Amino acid sequence: MRTLMEDELFPSTPGKVKFERTHPINRQFHRFFSTSNMFLWALFLIVLTASYLSVQSFVSTSSRFLSSSSSTASWGGLHWERQIRSSATPRRNSGLSVLVTGAAGFVGSHCSLALHKRGDGVVGLDNFNTYYDPSLKKARSALLSSHSIFVIDGDINDAHLLSKLFDLVPFSHVLHLAAQAGVRYAIENPSSYVHSNIAGLVSLLEAVKSADPQPAVVWASSSSVYGLNDKVPFSESDQTDSPASLYAATKKAGEEITHTYNHIYGLSITGLRFFTVYGPWGRPDMAYFSFTKAILAGKPITIYHGRDRVDLARDFTYIDDIVHGCLASLDTAGKSTGSGGKKRGPAPYRIFNLGNTSPVTVPTLVSILERYLKAKAKKNVVEMPGNGDVPFTHANITLAMEELGYKPTTNLETGLKKFVKWYLAYYRNPPRQIKTHL
Repeated sequence: MRTLMEDELFPSTPGKVKFERTHPINRQFHRFFSTSNMFLWALFLIVLTASYLSVQSFVSTSSRFLSSSSSTASWGGLHWERQIRSSATPRRNSGLSVLVTGAAGFVGSHCSLALHKRGDGVVGLDNFNTYYDPSLKKARSALLSSHSIFVIDGDINDAHLLSKLFDLVPFSHVLHLAAQAGVRYAIENPSSYVHSNIAGLVSLLEAVKSADPQPAVVWASSSSVYGLNDKVPFSESDQTDSPASLYAATKKAGEEITHTYNHIYGLSITGLRFFTVYGPWGRPDMAYFSFTKAILAGKPITIYHGRDRVDLARDFTYIDDIVHGCLASLDTAGKSTGSGGKKRGPAPYRIFNLGNTSPVTVPTLVSILERYLKAKAKKNVVEMPGNGDVPFTHANITLAMEELGYKPTTNLETGLKKFVKWYLAYYRNPPRQIKTHL
């Protein structure tokens, strides 16, 4: 069971990529930004900030969807500090020292283990919120702990915690993956997106800008920023001013915020627009995961279609490919140029699509799952509601291929086969002392 859960279910080749070349900043800058767009988004950020301030008290007392506040988190002490320093120390020459936020999440846990396996130092941070069953997050964290990766139970909005971490460790990089995920959930709890994706991002960047040395930052944006764009495939140079969901709007705002910190404080910033990531240890709120659960239980699944009964399609990207893109982004990030919050010169600012370039319709996804699960799905096909979802996604990855050496290798059939193998093993034989409710 241990061999299955570790060796087969996490990336087998943890991104042994290192490029020394630097990348022109001005070409990237003019591609993504214009003065008018910056003005519009500045107004948008003001509105979002005002919204956040008005609901902050609600967020801090909401126990249903968010974890307990950082003030109740247990951290500190000599033993705690020794664990962090040990976990952050690289075991290879020229190894990175990386703070991974959202380390107990889907992408975060995979990236943390891949970094550790190649000899980098890794410290994780996660607040274990209850957006989905936290027992899965605890299981991921336990697996990381078994590999001597220390994961702190804390929140990125805790300025004191972040300041302490950067005082303890001269991190070379931050891999920021913590966020409130999901498109439809924003209708139910919009304040959580502002709290995590905007306020949390600013809190982290404030700590990074003041750190000495300043680490380079790689962070997860989203393919959702393309919103209502109907030009395919989606390219980094496309307009992203028409978000279709609050989640997308907060990620777009994040891109504007990170650009500001790059410009003012000299932070090296790389934003990654992920396209529908799936695989073992994935998120239960994703369609492929919930479909698997329902099919095995003999329950109906809801399949949405677009206008004129057009099937929805997604550029499904397997977790190993995403991990390789994340590690290549860290390796090529370039250094921040500030010190103590003061900029000494221009620093790299980059945005990349990380997708698979092969959109697959949702009915095709279901048919593949039926084959591997050896069970037929009870399908309820309905028109897509106005909840922020978009009818299709399709990534142009030319820039990532050129600059990162990114090359996805796993098609949907192969990736779903690996996912089903993990799902059956995990939920039929869950780790002891960990309860599962899925």
